Amino acid sequence: MKVKMLSRNPDNYVRETKLDLQRVPRNYDPTLHPFEVPREYVRALNATKLERVFAKPFLASLDGHRDGVNCLAKHPKSLATVLSGACDGEVRIWNLTKRKCIRAIQAHEGFVRGICTRFCGTSFFTVGDDKTVKQWKMDRPGCGEEEEPLHTILGKTVYTGIDHHWKDPAFATCGQQVDIWDEQRTNPICSMTWGYDSISSVKFNPIETFLLGSCASDRNIVLYDMRQATPLKKVILDMRTNTICWNPMEAFIFTAANEDYNLYTFDMRALDTPLMVHMDHVSAVLDVDYSPTGKEFVSASFDKSIRIFPVDRSRSREVYHTKRMQHVICVKWTSDSKYIMCGSDEMNIRLWKANASEKLGVLTSREKAAKDYNQKLKEKFQYHPHIKRIARHRHLPKSIYSQIQEQRIMKEARRRKELNRRKHSKPGSVPIVSEKKKHIVAVVK
Repeated sequence: MKVKMLSRNPDNYVRETKLDLQRVPRNYDPTLHPFEVPREYVRALNATKLERVFAKPFLASLDGHRDGVNCLAKHPKSLATVLSGACDGEVRIWNLTKRKCIRAIQAHEGFVRGICTRFCGTSFFTVGDDKTVKQWKMDRPGCGEEEEPLHTILGKTVYTGIDHHWKDPAFATCGQQVDIWDEQRTNPICSMTWGYDSISSVKFNPIETFLLGSCASDRNIVLYDMRQATPLKKVILDMRTNTICWNPMEAFIFTAANEDYNLYTFDMRALDTPLMVHMDHVSAVLDVDYSPTGKEFVSASFDKSIRIFPVDRSRSREVYHTKRMQHVICVKWTSDSKYIMCGSDEMNIRLWKANASEKLGVLTSREKAAKDYNQKLKEKFQYHPHIKRIARHRHLPKSIYSQIQEQRIMKEARRRKELNRRKHSKPGSVPIVSEKKKHIVAVVK
């Protein structure tokens, strides 16, 4: 004999404590919920509005430098430790949790041109206008000991940048040429050059660690292979590139910050066309740094603002500025992907949230669920005109806003002129050149 019984699990409807919410059984049949989409749309609209209401990205200002901040470096092992170099030769080490300077060193005479940490985090390297490369201990000296560098290398020319290998005890400097150094030697292992102009920046690839890239003042971006000690290839752009940054998740991708107000994301296997041209700044882009996820990067510009770009979008998703912030010279994205630091002309280092409306601190499970639900709703309705307009809108300083309008008029005039020229020329004599290929002059191998 077969007996059918109703079986209910008390976990589905009984509260654990009196403070819990009552659990209500729901039937998810769409025929019973005809107004589900309009209801979700209103929730998405409210979530988008609240996101803009709670967008308070600025966290702290670290002041103490007596001159403009010229370079920043992250500690590879400690999230709270940041190093900064100033235009008066001073290097400071900061604790981000306490938001205080824990150590100050008079490292060089003149500018500190570059600073980088060793991959193990026990020491760091600085280069300056006094033609020296110095290695310093990360820990402060003991009581009674003087602040002295571990090693000092006196070079023949001024060094303009430095970067450390991600795995080996080697580092690269740039100036009139790119030099690869062993930490134990006072002479470079090899020197590489291609052209005669000064090189402003050099960066090691974090994945294929034997690859490095540099940008020179003759508009070149040059890629080198450390194993062969030779340059591989170079791409020449319309204007000078200030610095490059490699994508930490994709070995062949790097982004270049250019003087023509744009950033260019390249695949090193096909340098003749950039993957994406990122346009939003209204002045020269001075620095760029990737998020540890490799999905976004942050750029610092001479127009007194920093912008966050998704890798696959030509327009920025976020712009940060303050009344006091002047030309932003350097920028870094912290290793936990939550914060952004920028150093600027007026001697301050500023700390920002990477996600402007993110709530800091511990979230309860209900807060997390509500946050995830709202995020999905915003993604679902992101292309609806009203929601898109609210999500995209940003207040800008008058200087940036007026320059954007001016450049829009200039761009439209150039487009109109090209159309007229094509209309009154022989068919095919004025070719259509895409925005991506417009700024590439040549690729030399």
